Amino acid sequence: MSLLVTVTGRDHPGVTAALMDVLHRHGATVEDVEQVVVHGRLLLGVVIAGEGDGTAVMADLSAAASDVRVTVEFTALEDAEPRARVTHHVVVLGAPLPPAALGAVTRAIATEGANIEGITRLSSWPAQSFELVVSGGETDTLRTALAAVAVAEGVDVAVERASIYRRAKRLVVMDVDSTLVQGEVIEMLAAEAGCLEEVAKVTTAAMAGELDFEQSLRARVKLLAGLPVDAVDRVRAQVQLTPGGRTLVRTLKRLGWTVGIVSGGFTAVTDDLQRELGLDHALANVLEVVDGRLTGDVVGPVIDRAAKAAALRRFAEEEGLLLEQTVAIGDGANDLDMLAAAGLGIAFNAKPVVRDAADAAISVPFLDSVLFLLGIPRDEVEQAL
Repeated sequence: MSLLVTVTGRDHPGVTAALMDVLHRHGATVEDVEQVVVHGRLLLGVVIAGEGDGTAVMADLSAAASDVRVTVEFTALEDAEPRARVTHHVVVLGAPLPPAALGAVTRAIATEGANIEGITRLSSWPAQSFELVVSGGETDTLRTALAAVAVAEGVDVAVERASIYRRAKRLVVMDVDSTLVQGEVIEMLAAEAGCLEEVAKVTTAAMAGELDFEQSLRARVKLLAGLPVDAVDRVRAQVQLTPGGRTLVRTLKRLGWTVGIVSGGFTAVTDDLQRELGLDHALANVLEVVDGRLTGDVVGPVIDRAAKAAALRRFAEEEGLLLEQTVAIGDGANDLDMLAAAGLGIAFNAKPVVRDAADAAISVPFLDSVLFLLGIPRDEVEQAL
C-alpha cells in the first residue's frame, strides 16, 4: 500500500509531529515528504507505504488531524514514484514583477517539456524575485526560451543547472566601471582634461565590442597626457558605488565568500575600493605619472578581456577553488571572456552583446540583486548586514 497524505490548514506547532506519531504506531514507512508554509497556511504532503489497505492508518490520521485542527486528504498510489530529479533553478526578477510575467515564464517552462517542482520567494525588495525549482528540460533551450520571455515581459530570468556547486560558489569577481561603481572613470578623468566628448566616443565603441580594447584604452589615456595628479585625486573622491554594491560585498564577505575586482580602469580608483570594501583581490591598469602629471601612457600590460579571464582563473587557483565555484559580473565586451570562464557569468545592466552571451542578466539598477541569482534570499541578506 502506497498512500499520499495531503494536509492543509492554519500552521501551528505540533501538526507534523502529531501525524508522524500516528505513522510510527502503525509501522508505516515515509517514502517522501514535503512541507511549505505560505503566509501562515500549511501544505504538507507525505507519501507512506505499509501493509494492508491503509484503512486503519487513515482513520487514525484523520482523528489526529482533527485534534490539531487541520484537514487531511488521502490519495491511493499504485506505484510510489520517486521524486522528480531537479535539473534547473530558474530565478525570475523584476521591479515590478507582474503576474503576466510569471505566467509567461511558467508557460515557457512547460512548453520546453520541463515541470515546476517548487516555487520560493527570494525577495520583495529592492526587486521582487522568485526561485523556481524545475525538473526536466534542456539547459540551452530553456535559456533561449526564457530569454525571449524576459525581453518581451521586461523582467530578468536566470537559468542555472542544478549542481553541488550552485550554493558552493565561493569567489565573485566583478568589473568596476559601470558595474561596482557608477559611470566610467576614464570619462571623469577626460572631463578634468577637457576631452570628454572625444574619449566618450571611443569608450562607447570599445564597450560595444567595435574596437580592440587595448588600442582604445591607449588612445584614450594618451588624451589625458599632462593632467595633474590632483585632478586624479578629485576624480577618485567623486566615484560612487552602484546602489546595492556595498550590500553585495558585505553580504558575501560575511557569508564567507571571496570577492575580487578586475578592471580595465585604473588602480588610482581600485586601490581605494579594495581598502574601503575589504576586497580580497584587485587588478587594474596603472597610469604612468612623471613630475606630478599623467604621461598619457600606462605602466605594464593593459588589462583587456583576456587578462580579466586570466585573473579570474588565477584568483580561483590561489583560493583553491574550481572555476565551477566562481561568479563573474560585468557589463561590457571587455568582460566577455571572464563571464564565459566563470561557473556563472552575470551581465549587469549590460550592452546587448554581453547580455546575449552571459548565463544570466540583471537589468534592475541594484547590484545586490546578484545575491538572489545565487539563491540567497533577502532575509539571509538582512541577517548578514
